[in-house]
Amino acid sequence: MRSSRQYDSDLTPPWKRQQPAPEVPADPDLVVEEVTTGFCGAVIRCEKTAQGPTVTLEDRFGKHRVFPMEPRGFLLEGRVVTLVRPRAAAPGAPQRTASGSLAVPGARARVARAGRIYVEGRHDAELVERVWGDDLRIEGVVVEYLAGVDDLPAIVRDFSPGPDARLGVLVDHLVAGSKESRIAEQITDESVLVVGHPFIDVWEAVKPSSLGIPAWPTVPRGQDWKTGVCRALGWPENTGAAWQRILSAVHSYKDLRPELLGRVEELIDFVTAPEAG
Repeated sequence: MRSSRQYDSDLTPPWKRQQPAPEVPADPDLVVEEVTTGFCGAVIRCEKTAQGPTVTLEDRFGKHRVFPMEPRGFLLEGRVVTLVRPRAAAPGAPQRTASGSLAVPGARARVARAGRIYVEGRHDAELVERVWGDDLRIEGVVVEYLAGVDDLPAIVRDFSPGPDARLGVLVDHLVAGSKESRIAEQITDESVLVVGHPFIDVWEAVKPSSLGIPAWPTVPRGQDWKTGVCRALGWPENTGAAWQRILSAVHSYKDLRPELLGRVEELIDFVTAPEAG
């Protein structure tokens, strides 16, 4: 014998029954609204977890939130939809590198150029590799890190830059009146380009929203900046572990602040210019 619930279902007019929501691939930059919270943002990434697939949205203020990809869980242009993982790209469809450049599938790394890009420290080099590594290998550009820039004029002389061996240098905290700016002003060789970002350390070039923090904390003068950041954020005072936490939050150029993005792109263009060989 059928239950009354089954009979009620049978008697529900078709126009009153809840229709399945259309499935929409959660492609990057698709703007949707989560139905229960009203959070509206662009799709950043999809991930597979033990609890099921999730989608990360970024709102217009740069805030990130992660939501389960449940049926009828989102609004797209006012219409209820079910987000699903994006389909695999069709063969031959253009792909993008982490820097946003067009990928070149199957491309082999180019023989290294005579030109180089120097950055201040290991963290700077690892961050550049994380985002621009594919591009640099195709262009044949090697990135090396220095132990600071106090000896930059001597380092430049030892490198012997020229039209076929250009040198690009990325400097932290390159702001008016800083020690770094005074050192950079000593470099006048036309085959050398010194640029920098305004952050005390390259850690700050990662968007706070990508790390799930409201902002990078202000550390009092005289205190080790990285240790102070760990204390302020309640992280263990292990700067190596903190850096791995930061680096793991960087998936593409979208996780970096424009003050760094523009400078790295400028250096790559300078080193790979046609007259550079």
